[in-house]
Amino acid sequence: MAEIPSTPYDGNVRAALVPTVADVNAPTAAELTSGIDISCYLTGDGLAITVDQQTISDERLCSTSTFEKRGRKTHSVDVTYVDNTNSVAHAAFNEAREALDEGAVHYLVTRRNLPYETAFEAAQVVRVYPVEAGFPAEVPGEANSVTRTTSKLFVTGDPGIDVAVAAGV
Repeated sequence: MAEIPSTPYDGNVRAALVPTVADVNAPTAAELTSGIDISCYLTGDGLAITVDQQTISDERLCSTSTFEKRGRKTHSVDVTYVDNTNSVAHAAFNEAREALDEGAVHYLVTRRNLPYETAFEAAQVVRVYPVEAGFPAEVPGEANSVTRTTSKLFVTGDPGIDVAVAAGV
């Protein structure tokens, strides 16, 4: 069997909160760079995106088996980020906490498998989630840690999944 290469996760993920995207299935690089890059605010395990797909039961009179079909999907996003509220870093380095006040509306854009520093460009594959921020909850403090906050981001519409960044503005 051929050895299959892999891409490290650390340092190869970018996450941004964008104010507007005309088409979640064809976002432009200009749209994606118009927001707040929250990648360096998120903790190492602080970007939790999941999908749960329901099952449609398909029973038939002629069979002793119950078949299944794909049902509705529920996309969920939870983020955990560094919170510098009231610290000496507050004024310059608290964008994630300020942007994620309860009720704030954004598009969360994620990109994997390119170095974090690489700018959004046409043809890159991204995911675009229209979201509304939930209540920012303080993460309980612990020794040898930093101050963190967690927020549920409610997905409010159909996301663009694995879509190419469009050329143009």
